[in-house]
Amino acid sequence: MYEIEFTASAERQLFKLEHHIQERIIASLERIRIKPYPHLKKLVGCPYFRLRVGDYRIIIDVKENKMMILVLEIGHRKNIYK
Repeated sequence: MYEIEFTASAERQLFKLEHHIQERIIASLERIRIKPYPHLKKLVGCPYFRLRVGDYRIIIDVKENKMMILVLEIGHRKNIYK
């Protein structure tokens, strides 16, 4: 099972969101801990993945050698890719 880590900026972005959205995001991250790849989509032109949670996107880096999912950014879909 993969361990979930947040960058400092991702943690701040998460806690700025409404409580029910925070719960949905955390539940989605817990769900992908066993097998992350079927739920993730590779981003074009960079080594990261995205996870879709409603109108929000989570940018993720999967570290296979450490069995870790590193959450890089969390934001609304209209702002996250800029």
